[in-house]
Amino acid sequence: MVSTHGYVAAEPPLGAADTGGQVVYVIQLSKKLADLGYEVDIWTRRFENQDEVEAICDGVRIIRMPCGGKQFIPKERLYEHLPEWNKHVLGYIAQHGLRYQFINSHYWDAGVATEHLSRVLGVSHVHTPHSLGTWKQEQMKSDFPGDGAALERKYNFSNRIRRERMLYGSAAALVPTTLPQLDRLVDDYSVPREKCQVLPPGFDDSRFFPLSDAARRAIRQRLGFDRPVVLAVGRLARNKGYDLLLRAFQVVTRRIPEALLYVAAGGSEIRPDERQMLASLKALAGELGLESHVQFGTFIPEQELANYYQAADAFALPSRYEPFGMTALEAMACGTPTIVTTHGGFCPGISFGSEALYADPFDAEDFGIMMVKVLADPRLHSRLSRIGARRARCSFTWSIVAQKLLAVMERIRGRPLQARYAEGSLN
Repeated sequence: MVSTHGYVAAEPPLGAADTGGQVVYVIQLSKKLADLGYEVDIWTRRFENQDEVEAICDGVRIIRMPCGGKQFIPKERLYEHLPEWNKHVLGYIAQHGLRYQFINSHYWDAGVATEHLSRVLGVSHVHTPHSLGTWKQEQMKSDFPGDGAALERKYNFSNRIRRERMLYGSAAALVPTTLPQLDRLVDDYSVPREKCQVLPPGFDDSRFFPLSDAARRAIRQRLGFDRPVVLAVGRLARNKGYDLLLRAFQVVTRRIPEALLYVAAGGSEIRPDERQMLASLKALAGELGLESHVQFGTFIPEQELANYYQAADAFALPSRYEPFGMTALEAMACGTPTIVTTHGGFCPGISFGSEALYADPFDAEDFGIMMVKVLADPRLHSRLSRIGARRARCSFTWSIVAQKLLAVMERIRGRPLQARYAEGSLN
């Protein structure tokens, strides 16, 4: 696995800069591949005071190679330092005599780096985009009209899209995470449809599951949830749509005055720009008269996350652009009725009204009405809880995702992969 940006770790600081669902995807998929009998190295960037090698579990380790100094580098600019990173990676591989059956890269920066590794090592390269430059550019320009030049400076869209086109042409296969991503790869980048296999994120079914009513009441009491609660969890980023969610919650409070919106946005440590964004959201809540209806919670540790999902009456994912929306999947798996936007990644793959609800990402009234329906209709709430959890467990566990990835690679190789327990196995 190659995932170069953000804080990739056995216990990643989710919510930190460039550290979210993609890191979870890489780590959980790697752990499940190890359960199936394969050894996995996760290659990433080494910065700050990180260790060079970190074991995650039996069969999975993180290997970090430096580039660009010891400071954090945003993912939009990391590509400038990837030649240095590649040099260190190839030196380490040669020094330790490592051999790989395939390489799976994640996001375009890692894909650019892996193009070179794949050629030098003679190993097949399958790429997981996670998001697409053309789609994100379109959504950002729609969200912030007139800011085209500023968006280009910040997100480096022209260079990203140019490199994506080359990457998608050279990779042996592409594994988008959603059906809309697949369509955009075909339409925007002229990728042959047969070169792609949709591989959605999964969830850990040993952690995320529905509870009995009695257990749920106990957790709600511990968390202080004594009224109808809508939960939102995610990184502090403009595309996450928290401003839309606050405006939509006005609709909820007019109909359900006792309702509470609990927003856990950001990581365990908040950067200055994130602090400014959080302050603007709190100011907006005040302007909308929602002070008593919105609680901005602190970062939720991984070991507590399932309990928050299980205790909430509904989960909201208001993103204007979202490659998938892993938090929404985890909430569904916990039996929590879930509302996403139509740009919420896996929206086209779910059944409206039975598995989840969705709304227009630019229509606060529409999103608010969807939340009201969940909170006000016990029968709808029960149906979404029951069928949503069932759909998550039947379609989105990490075991399913891992086996699909192995099938893609065996089709490309034309022969079976070799597990580590087999005679003469690699590494």
